[in-house]
Amino acid sequence: MTPTEIQAGLSDDPEDELVRVKLDEAEKRQRTGWGRIIGIAVSIAVIAGVFVFALPKVADYREVWGVVKGLSWPWIVALVAALCLDIGTYAPPWMAALPGLSYLHGTRVTLASTALSAVAPGGPAVGMATSFGMLKAWGFEGRSVGLAVTVTSVWNQLLILGVPIIAVAGVVAGGGRNRLVELVALIALAVFAVIVIGFSVGLSSARLARRLGDRAARAANWFKDLFHKAPVTWNGEAFARFRVEVIELIRRRWAFLTFATLANHLTVFLVLLASLRAVGVPRGHITIVEAFACWALARVLEQIPLTPGGVGFVELGLTGALVAFGATNAEAVAATLIYRFLTIVPMIVLGLLAAATWKVGQRPAGVADRTTAGPEVSDE
Repeated sequence: MTPTEIQAGLSDDPEDELVRVKLDEAEKRQRTGWGRIIGIAVSIAVIAGVFVFALPKVADYREVWGVVKGLSWPWIVALVAALCLDIGTYAPPWMAALPGLSYLHGTRVTLASTALSAVAPGGPAVGMATSFGMLKAWGFEGRSVGLAVTVTSVWNQLLILGVPIIAVAGVVAGGGRNRLVELVALIALAVFAVIVIGFSVGLSSARLARRLGDRAARAANWFKDLFHKAPVTWNGEAFARFRVEVIELIRRRWAFLTFATLANHLTVFLVLLASLRAVGVPRGHITIVEAFACWALARVLEQIPLTPGGVGFVELGLTGALVAFGATNAEAVAATLIYRFLTIVPMIVLGLLAAATWKVGQRPAGVADRTTAGPEVSDE
C-alpha cells in the first residue's frame, strides 16, 4: 500500500477515496501515450524474453513436460490439497481486520478483488471498487472498511519483506549461501525498517499524528493543485482519529491478524514445497529451509510492477534460485511453472466466479452500518 492509499483510507469516505486513487493512477497511465506504450512494450518484452528465450535455455520445454507428465497421482492429490489449503486461508485476515465478516464472504471478496485486479481493464481500481461494493451489500462500509484495507495491507507488506530476512538467517545457519537471496533480503530489511519506524512514529502520539497529518494534507493539496485536482478530504484530525482506531484494532485483534496473515502466506509456501517434491526434488538436494528462501525471493519479485504479479521476474528468479540450491534444470523449471500455475489460474477462475455472483448472499444479521465517527481522540 502506497502512502497515497493510506492517506485515502483516512478520509470520511475511504471507499470513494481509495477507488479514486486507483482510478487516478489508471488514468495517468492512459493519458501518457508514449509512457503507456513503453510500459506495455516492456511488459511484453520481459514476459516473452523469459518464456521464449531464458527458460528454454535453462531447460528444454519437452524435457520439462516429461517431468510434469511423470507426476504421480498421490502427488497430484497433494498439490490439489495444498491449493485448497491456500485458498482456505484467504478470509481470516479480513475477518481479523473487519469484525463481523463471515468466512464465506471474506473468501469471496478476496478472490473477486484479486482476480479483477489482475485481469480487468483499470486493474486495482476495479478490484477495489468491487470489494467495497460487495462489503457494502453485506453491511460493511465507511471508516471500518478503510481501516481494514490499510491494516491488512501493512501487515501483508511487513510479512513479505520480513520473510527474506528470516530465510537468509536460516540458510546461513545451515552453512549455505545465495547472493541473490541475500541481496533481496538486504533491500527488504531496509524497506521493512522504514515501514516499521514510520508506522510506529505515526502511532506514538495524537499530537504528532495531527501535526504530521496537517503538513501532509497541505503538501498533498499543493501537489494536486498543480494538476488542477480536487483537494484531499482528510487532515491532521483524520490522522489522529485514524491513530486511535488503529491502536484499538491492533490491541484487540493483533494476534488473530498476525496469525491469519502468516497462515495465508505460509500456505503459498506449501504449494511451492509440494511442487518441488512432486517433480522429484528430494530433501537432500533442496532442504525445507532452502525452499523457503527461494519462496521468499519469489514473493518479493511478485511486487515488481513492470508485469502483472511479477510474471517473468518470478519465474526466472525462482528457477535460478532452485538450480543454485541443487535442483536439476528441468526439475526447477517444472516446479516453478506448476507453482505459478496453481497460485494464479485457479485464483483468477474462482475470483471471476465470485465477482459474477457477489450479489448472492444477504446482509449478515446483526451487522450495523459501520459508517461511524470513530473513537474520541485525545492528545496522549
